[in-house]
Amino acid sequence: MKKSETALVVIDLQKESGFGLFGLDEVVNNTQRMIKACRAAGIPVIYTRQINRHDGVGLSLDEPRHANGEPHFYPDNRDSIEIMEAVKPLDTDIVIDKYRWSAFFDTSLDLMLKSLGVKHLIIGGVVTDGCLMTSVFDAYFRDYRIQLVHDMCTASNEGAHMAAMTIMANWVYALEVLDTDNMIQCLEGQDYTAWNADEADALQFTPETLRDTFGKLTAPSSSSQK
Repeated sequence: MKKSETALVVIDLQKESGFGLFGLDEVVNNTQRMIKACRAAGIPVIYTRQINRHDGVGLSLDEPRHANGEPHFYPDNRDSIEIMEAVKPLDTDIVIDKYRWSAFFDTSLDLMLKSLGVKHLIIGGVVTDGCLMTSVFDAYFRDYRIQLVHDMCTASNEGAHMAAMTIMANWVYALEVLDTDNMIQCLEGQDYTAWNADEADALQFTPETLRDTFGKLTAPSSSSQK
């Protein structure tokens, strides 16, 4: 990992994100720590915001609306589209607005990353099984290497979070999964522990084994140490 070719991407930590996401306080705290560490290392910090026009123009097909036709989530006439105060961007940071889940779909994110010479992404955010996962897959399709910080991510329920994390680990080959502590150790040039796939579909699971399988992802053995 070259710091000069790395960026942190924080997906949709907006005021709207308080709509029942489990463990959100921990995610925000870990994101604060990661932002601080990346800034100290000279790594660019990029935020995304999910936005819907309040009049519904351009809204995703069949997305929930209020009776007056206004989008239920992220309407652009409300303060809820703004980044949470706890992780508020600096003027020097980059904020990418998006109208679909993926941070790369019809946005300037790829352009900004290429302009910065970025080839490697540190990524976290919400929701794991929606905007975060689609952004990770789209980053992979554009040949970015990815470090996915699992305790910077959350979803509306634990099962969806675990399943989405495991699916990404199974099929995004250029991926490391690690926690905030280990990501910071990596940035500081220390040994760190991460999960890496050694084969396709490495973490097969059933409804009954999902939690145990997810545990292998989030608590990798010391043999993964770098």
